[in-house]
Amino acid sequence: MSTATSLNDETEARIAWLDTALEFGSKAVKTIAIPLVGIVIFLFFWAATAQNVKTSLGQFPGPAAVLEQFGTLYEEHRNERVKETGFYERQDVRNAKRMAADPGYQPKVRGYTGKETFLDQIVTSLITVMSGFLVAAIIAIPLGIAIGLNKTLNAAVNPIIQIFKPVSPLAWLPLVTMLVSATYVSSDPMIAKSFLNSMITVTLCCLWPMVINSSLGVASINKDLINVSKVLRLPAIKHVQKIVIPASIPMIFTGMRMSLGVAWMVLIAAEMLAQSPGLGKFVWDEFQNGSSNSLARIMAAVLMIGFIGFLLDRGMLAIQRRVSWDKSTASN
Repeated sequence: MSTATSLNDETEARIAWLDTALEFGSKAVKTIAIPLVGIVIFLFFWAATAQNVKTSLGQFPGPAAVLEQFGTLYEEHRNERVKETGFYERQDVRNAKRMAADPGYQPKVRGYTGKETFLDQIVTSLITVMSGFLVAAIIAIPLGIAIGLNKTLNAAVNPIIQIFKPVSPLAWLPLVTMLVSATYVSSDPMIAKSFLNSMITVTLCCLWPMVINSSLGVASINKDLINVSKVLRLPAIKHVQKIVIPASIPMIFTGMRMSLGVAWMVLIAAEMLAQSPGLGKFVWDEFQNGSSNSLARIMAAVLMIGFIGFLLDRGMLAIQRRVSWDKSTASN
């Protein structure tokens, strides 16, 4: 009897292990194998098509040419950092000699003015988009919550939102540029005007999705939660902290994800038009350069822009999963 029982237990354990292995294999196929097949098919189609496309700058770059340019861009970045290090070392040596000859000499440290590399421009674009996004979030989320809680305020602000929501953020760029030039006058500005132009444009494009989704999230709170707040006689601030914000987080983050995705696209275009440092300017400069490698370098920038946009969206989704009580809304 004990032998039969142990055999049954062993069989059940094997079946359970097999079910677990099949489930894991199924998830691996869905999350890894199928996407890899899609990527391989895309690369094959890209390589086959590129061979048959001729442009004024030469043959359209295939995956191999773009991969080569990624390596070249990285080497350029390393060489530029070596030049920067050498520049400061030579400056330190000159200052040390001057101070040895004249103890009262005040050494001057000049900043390195070499060109921004591809990696530098990636960092610049990320700083710009996140700065504009955070400024928009500070303004839009409280405003959206206030609109959702107050029907009178909603009626007053809604027409303004509906008028400005369809306006392309790039239409604001000339106005923003003139406004910054007129109000931000300084012979030695702490923040570059080009950065402010791009950042404010990003802020304007981020505002509306966050305001609308935040207000919708507040307006659609379950009535039972509101009744609980009334029964407990929570003060207004506690009501917002304990009821409104937790219940509205899924919709708030939906607006934030939409805003960040649009902001990243708008930023690249704004950098191209305003010629402010960043990936957009890199693409425009390479287009204007017209060298034999320009198309491959532009395509490398395009892939990097798309990859960074994907990472920004996944990062926002990961934050939403951490702070949201409703995990089902943070699954895409």
